[in-house]
Amino acid sequence: MGALHAGHLSLVREAKKISDHVVVSIFVNPTQFGPGEDYQRYPRNLDEDLRVLKELGAGSVFVPDASEIYPQGFETFVTVGELSQKLCGLSRPVHFRGVATVVLKLLNIVEPRIAVFGQKDFQQCVLIRRMVKDLNLEAKIVVCPIVREDDGLAMSSRNQYLNSQERKAAPILYRCLESARQEVKQGEVRSERILRGVVNRIDAEPLAKLDYAEIVNEETLDPDREVRKGSLLALAAWIGKTRLIDNEMLKPGDDTRS
Repeated sequence: MGALHAGHLSLVREAKKISDHVVVSIFVNPTQFGPGEDYQRYPRNLDEDLRVLKELGAGSVFVPDASEIYPQGFETFVTVGELSQKLCGLSRPVHFRGVATVVLKLLNIVEPRIAVFGQKDFQQCVLIRRMVKDLNLEAKIVVCPIVREDDGLAMSSRNQYLNSQERKAAPILYRCLESARQEVKQGEVRSERILRGVVNRIDAEPLAKLDYAEIVNEETLDPDREVRKGSLLALAAWIGKTRLIDNEMLKPGDDTRS
């Protein structure tokens, strides 16, 4: 959606490794924002985005107007069943309908062989893979690792909303993930105990308010009572008025990071 940061640019670099022509879409999609969310104030910096993409060697940049994507009278939307009703879908009920619809439209317009996404939006990646499979689309979906700041905060355009005190508090999400990873490394596999630690750490940060913390199967997003291969710890929290998300694969008996 623009306001490009190093996480976005890592996706472009990965795409350049596997393709001879890279198309980048920049579109702040109105249908994935609910009432009262930050569509109007979402960071936009198109001139700088285009400059950086040119330096990086992107082959094409697709920057449609909202009226091109959603012409007058538009009323067709894509819903990815139960996957869209879990995790972020509980607090953002219209979000994934908008995501699935716009991604399908972009895939149909650009017709890529490969589409590259970031793991930070893990639930989005799961939904898109399911949509591509269910609708017999030809694009292969590639998911790239989260890119983080030096203190562990996952890069996000919404980080620009944080004031100085909130920015200092924001890495609490990453610290929760790291603590959980260490617990699993030391042999703890009971999800209830691991999640209790996450809740306690978030509660101890005055500027943070937990939206959710769940350990789920990486494909179905159903809760895992015990950590096993394919378990993902996903969390969302408000830092001040800014909602941030993060996640990490948990690998019992293996200290290799995802």
